[in-house]
Amino acid sequence: DALYFEELSLERVLDVYDREGVDVGVVVSMGGQIPQNLAVPLDKAGAHVLGTRPAMIDAAEDRSKFSALMDKAGVKQPRWAELESEEAAITFAKSVGYPVLVRPSYVLSGAAMAVCRDEQGLLDHLHKAKDVSKEHPVVVSKFVRGARELEVDAVAKDGQVICAALHEHIEDAGVHSGDATLMLPPQTLSAYALQRARDATREIAKSLQISGPLNVQFLIGGREGPPGSNELDGSFESMNAVRVIECNLRASRSVPFVSKSTGVDFADVATRVLAGYPVAPTDPDHPLPPLYPSSTEHIRPKNFVAVKAPMFSFARLRGADPTLGVEMASTGEVACFGADAHEAFLKAYLSTNTKLPKKGDAVLLSFAAPYAHRALAPAYQLYELGYRLYATQNTADYLNQRSVPCEKVAFPTDESTQDALDAAEVLKDGSVRLVVNLHSPESQRLADNYLIRRTAADYHIALITNTQLFETLAIALARHNHGDFLALKPASLFHHYKMEKNEDAWTDVDEFH
Repeated sequence: DALYFEELSLERVLDVYDREGVDVGVVVSMGGQIPQNLAVPLDKAGAHVLGTRPAMIDAAEDRSKFSALMDKAGVKQPRWAELESEEAAITFAKSVGYPVLVRPSYVLSGAAMAVCRDEQGLLDHLHKAKDVSKEHPVVVSKFVRGARELEVDAVAKDGQVICAALHEHIEDAGVHSGDATLMLPPQTLSAYALQRARDATREIAKSLQISGPLNVQFLIGGREGPPGSNELDGSFESMNAVRVIECNLRASRSVPFVSKSTGVDFADVATRVLAGYPVAPTDPDHPLPPLYPSSTEHIRPKNFVAVKAPMFSFARLRGADPTLGVEMASTGEVACFGADAHEAFLKAYLSTNTKLPKKGDAVLLSFAAPYAHRALAPAYQLYELGYRLYATQNTADYLNQRSVPCEKVAFPTDESTQDALDAAEVLKDGSVRLVVNLHSPESQRLADNYLIRRTAADYHIALITNTQLFETLAIALARHNHGDFLALKPASLFHHYKMEKNEDAWTDVDEFH
């Protein structure tokens, strides 16, 4: 065997291909986005691409071709249009209503992807998207508010899915999958939604004749427009809708996570498919997880929940805005197992080197008005746990009026509140150990919210900028405080096993957990 340290370009790959006298083929589905982008050029140059045909890879990467293929296959997706002109994009956005999502083709980590909430924002991002994706179309689609996000990591052979794992994002859709916190198996989605996602995955694999790894992302529920005549606020047709976002015909960054969690090496299965080897697992105790489990016995992981949390390097990136969006920002990740979702989440969150507040420490809260109602309950949970609450003006007024005591602090740029504490100063003096900043693009205090987030990152203070994460963290902290999480108490794994009763183990007694 030979190992080459060269740039991933068409010229260098062909040089190695010729030098080694490759007579079997080249794999482009196990190295991320750049090899995927080389599939069609390699095919045109005469190299044999193993696995899914390059024409099908192009059909998945080209946003317009993929959307048209999904329409033909009967797989639902948000309303979309290929960008032909700025005027056409504006007309489409007006017809479906803002916000809309601008999506270039053949890009890594959501580059130049953006949620646009008005015409000027749409025009600004269209120019950026066209610069990033010059040779391929840019698609504009309706952005679905309040939708959950589900991913399917799978391996297919000749268009048939042979193993699959479904995992759910804690954050609502709108956060890049690389920055999202994943739960496996899904915890909040209905059996109906999961079955429709399985059906769609089956049709996608068949339509693209996939042989190799794939990752499919879905929107679950959410509302696209105003209530219909037969709908209520809590009961509307699209709440059960399952819409495909995209399909990547490569091993995703979550493959190691699903492999560890299910006990099946998805990369090994995919490699066997690419090489034409038998795909039956060598370990009879760990059969391939099917796309359609015949019973709960076949759903894996079994008896525990796995959570993957992202890690960020905002403290090292001077001036960067520590917030989540459709472009990826994380630089690492960590996964942990737990007896349930909240235990696994708290273990994973702590494993990202986040230091959470102790009883008596202070927490700084700042909510944009659209998020205040949903953030009320977790804010009260923090108060019940004994944390001192600081809040910016409107947030403090909202919470105090609803029997959640907190002390008001001024925004960093406020000059008219000389007697009030300054939000930036309470962060710098070390008394605040957690910041919850739920900001909105429509906020009138964009600069102040940025300063709060940036100061938290600079002073290594735990920062939450997502409503669903805030809810999950508050529940996890409350349950930990009540002593529900035995695994988080002992100083070592040895102490944990010594304290744990055999009947409380959620794996076999002699297995690590």
